[in-house]
Amino acid sequence: MKFVDEAIVTIRSGDGGAGCTSFRRERFIEFGGPDGGDGGDGGNVILRVTPGKRTLFDYRRQKLHKAKNGAPGLGRQKHGKNGRHCVLELPPGTLVSNAETGESIVDLTDPDKEVIIAQGGKGGRGNKRFANATNRAPRYSQPGLPGTELKLKLELKLLADVGLVGLPNAGKSTLISAMSAARPKIANYPFTTLTPTIGMVEPPFGEPFAVADIPGLIEGAHEGIGLGIKFLKHIERTGILIHLIDSGEIDPEDPLAAYTLINKELSMYSDTLAGKTQIIVLNKTDLTGTENRVEAFKAALPGHQVLTISAATGQGVKPLIKLLAKKLAADKEEAKDQV
Repeated sequence: MKFVDEAIVTIRSGDGGAGCTSFRRERFIEFGGPDGGDGGDGGNVILRVTPGKRTLFDYRRQKLHKAKNGAPGLGRQKHGKNGRHCVLELPPGTLVSNAETGESIVDLTDPDKEVIIAQGGKGGRGNKRFANATNRAPRYSQPGLPGTELKLKLELKLLADVGLVGLPNAGKSTLISAMSAARPKIANYPFTTLTPTIGMVEPPFGEPFAVADIPGLIEGAHEGIGLGIKFLKHIERTGILIHLIDSGEIDPEDPLAAYTLINKELSMYSDTLAGKTQIIVLNKTDLTGTENRVEAFKAALPGHQVLTISAATGQGVKPLIKLLAKKLAADKEEAKDQV
């Protein structure tokens, strides 16, 4: 399935059913009183967080989502049937806003959360409701109230604990394959990964955590160049970033070039991204001739922890997983203390 992270949909709640104007009609009763029933309420449009949903693909294809109208009231004081609700099942992490005004409406992060986004119209009252001492035979009833129509923008931001960032072909897809059961497409050309991939990692201790493989960034990504802003937003909610660098591409004359470029793009996009905890990982250290490049990088970045791995062979992957689990557990405890 193609990953679609944005969709514009129109939602419409149901109209209320009209009240009934009716009079009792029975044998031997010449002037029966009013007995018109109320109309049914229109159905609501409900947004439901469904953990099993991973994309907004269905909403790119289907643009209009309508709840059912309430049925009209009937004689003998029969209430019209309420309209059926329309439920939109959305992945966790979907941000819902008004597509016309840009106003944010709700951020759907909690599993199984439900939000009534558009209330159905109230059903009209039947003429029985209007009978009183001075008007015993009202010949009017209420129409139902109309439903509500809204144009919504749905925007999915991946919810992951760890985000993988780096230049194209740094080995992010190979690493996420080595860390989890995810199997993204892997090849040696730019932007192999055109869609973010989430893999679940089970460390030897602590809770499993989610890692998001984010498509390669290039210079100018914050301005939309390459895959740009389309995917930068996906790492806004990650707790930790793995900054993955191809050790074979390190230039001994300028060893921090790739590292600096990526950090510049993150900071230009948002201060939040720039301030996230980073674990610097040099990949492909199994290749011949990388030793001097790795040492040049470490020497240019004193005081920073730099891990070396080979995602292709698995070398150094388990210690990386343990380090991530430890940091995530510490962050979780810190968050508890702040509550």
